[in-house]
Amino acid sequence: MKNIFLLLFILILLFFYLSAKKSFSKLFKKNVRISNFKKTSLSKESNINKIFLRNDERLNLNPNINIQINLNEQEYQIINKTNIHRSRLAKFKKSKFNGDIIYLDEDEKVYKVINGIKKYL
Repeated sequence: MKNIFLLLFILILLFFYLSAKKSFSKLFKKNVRISNFKKTSLSKESNINKIFLRNDERLNLNPNINIQINLNEQEYQIINKTNIHRSRLAKFKKSKFNGDIIYLDEDEKVYKVINGIKKYL
């Protein structure tokens, strides 16, 4: 009878030990998502990306702001600027690109006005 109580007591202790170990490890386990969020929100790169996103948003909302593309720009910058230009054409039917205002007509043909004459591109 003593052996049964001793075995039962050991099993109960083992159960409490394992459950306490599991809950204890959960308390001190770092949440990977929270730590990644902290790293990205505090990094200089993320702040720079936020500034570029705000600038892109500002360009997207006003078709009269000139989008200038230079030869020394990198490919991803050129692609980003042309995408902004295309979205402004689709939304406002006009966009200022490299100093010229370019329009989009009802047939979705692109043109610019030179000396009062439509010149299709």
